Amino acid sequence: MDIQNIQGYGMFFLTIFLTVILYWYILYLYRSEKKGERDFEKYGRIALDDNIDSPLVEDKIASERDNTKEQNK
Repeated sequence: MDIQNIQGYGMFFLTIFLTVILYWYILYLYRSEKKGERDFEKYGRIALDDNIDSPLVEDKIASERDNTKEQNK
């Protein structure tokens, strides 16, 4: 086998691997949105409402408090 064949097989398997990772990530985003863990539409406002005095997209303290309450149940 010469180096071009090895590079070809490497690129093929890398493409397959990255495609699987991409579909897994899309599925993860879809499932977390359906479960109500995150609302990714809120993050779309970041580009439109980008002032220093804009409201927070997600309050970290409140979300951590909610997570600890759910874990204690």
